[in-house]
Amino acid sequence: MGVPQISNRSERPAWSRRGILAALGAAVPAVALTGCSGSADASEGTSATATAAAGTKAQAKVKTPTVTVTPADGTKKADFTSPVEVTVVNGTLATVEVTGNDGSTLAGSFNDARTKWTSAKNPYSGTKYTVTAKPQGADAHTAAFVTKSPGETFVGYFTPEANSTSGVGMPVSINFTQAVKDRAAVEKAITVTAEPAVEVVGHWFSDTRLDFRPEEYWASGTKVTLSLRLKDVEGTDGVYGTQSKDVTFHIGRRQVSTVDLAKKTMTVERDGSTLATYPVSGGDADHTTWSGIMVISERFKQTRMESSTVGLGDEYDIKDVPHAQRLTTSGTFIHGNYWASTSVFGTSNTSHGCVGLHDAKGANDSSVPGYTFYNGSMLGDVVIVENSGEKTVDPANGLNGWNLSWADWTAGSAL
Repeated sequence: MGVPQISNRSERPAWSRRGILAALGAAVPAVALTGCSGSADASEGTSATATAAAGTKAQAKVKTPTVTVTPADGTKKADFTSPVEVTVVNGTLATVEVTGNDGSTLAGSFNDARTKWTSAKNPYSGTKYTVTAKPQGADAHTAAFVTKSPGETFVGYFTPEANSTSGVGMPVSINFTQAVKDRAAVEKAITVTAEPAVEVVGHWFSDTRLDFRPEEYWASGTKVTLSLRLKDVEGTDGVYGTQSKDVTFHIGRRQVSTVDLAKKTMTVERDGSTLATYPVSGGDADHTTWSGIMVISERFKQTRMESSTVGLGDEYDIKDVPHAQRLTTSGTFIHGNYWASTSVFGTSNTSHGCVGLHDAKGANDSSVPGYTFYNGSMLGDVVIVENSGEKTVDPANGLNGWNLSWADWTAGSAL
C-alpha cells in the first residue's frame, strides 16, 4: 500500500527570489552601519569620557602648597634664642624674606629640596618681624611675630672713647655691668681690628673685665675699630647683652717715657728720638713705686690727693695737685709737685709712691717740668718705671697688660 502524497502548496513559505533579495538588501545597511559608522562613534565617545575623567583626577591630585612659619604668625612673645624657620608641603620655596621693624633683615638658606628655609642667625629680642615666603608657582604667604625682651641685661663700658686719639700703649678695655659666665660667647661677639692690620687678642682679667691688645705697642697712626655684637648674647644664665655697634679710635705719635729711680730721672722718647730728660722724685724706702710698664689712664690739670683713699691714714691731703696723670687703679700717679724743694728732684726719692716733677701751684706756669710733660702727654702714653725697689705692677692694676708676655696674654683668651 503506498503512502499518499499530500500536496498543499499554500502551507510552504512564500520565499521568492525577489523576497530574498529584498531581505538581503534591507540587511546590508544595518551591517554597514554597524561595521563602520556605528563602531567608530562608540569608540570616540568612550575615549573622550575617559580623558575627561583622567583630567578631573589629575586636577584633584594637584594640592595647594601649605607654608608654616616658626615662630607662628601672631606670636607676641616669641623666643629669640632660636632661628626662624619656614617650611612648605605640597611644593617648594622660591623665596623667603624676613624683615625687622628696625630695618634689619635675616639671611638664611634652603635645604636641598627647597622645602625648608632656616635663618643664619637668631632674631633680635624686642623686635617685630614680617616673613614673606613665596612657594614656586603659588601666591606668597606672609606672617608676623614679635620677639620677647630679655629679663636681665648687661653692657660693656669701653676704653678709650669713640673717635679719640690715644698713645701707643692704649689697650681696648671693656668692663661689664654683670659677671660673665660664658666668656667664650661674649669674647666671640667682640672683635678689635687694626689698620694697618695686626693680630689683636683678648685677655680676661676677671669675670667683668676683658682687654684687647696686639703683641707690641700699636704703630703710630693706626686706626682701631671695636665691634660689639653683644645683643642677645647670653653672658650668664638668663642675662643677655644689648649692644650692637662699631666704634673707632686712632693712635697718635709714639711716646714712651722711662723713669729710672736709681738715677732719679725720666727720659721722654717720641717717635724714636729723645725729646727731654727731667729730674724726678719717686717713692721712698717705705712707699716704693711700682716697677714695670704703665699706661696713662686718666689726666687732671689739678686734682685732690688724700692719703686715706690709698690706705695711708691721714699722712697727706693736698687739694690742688697739678698735672696729675694716673698710672694705676690703686693710686699711682705721675704728677707735678710744688710743695717739695726744687733740690729734691733728681736727688732724692721722697714720695708716697708717685713719680713727681717740679711744678708750680695753680698749674699755669709753662716753664716748669710738670707743666711741660703734662702738656706733651696723652691718654695711652707709656711710662716705664725701673730700679724702684718694688716688684712689677699687677697687669690688672690699671691698663697695664703690657707686663704680660705674649704667651701669657693669649693664654687669657677664652677662644
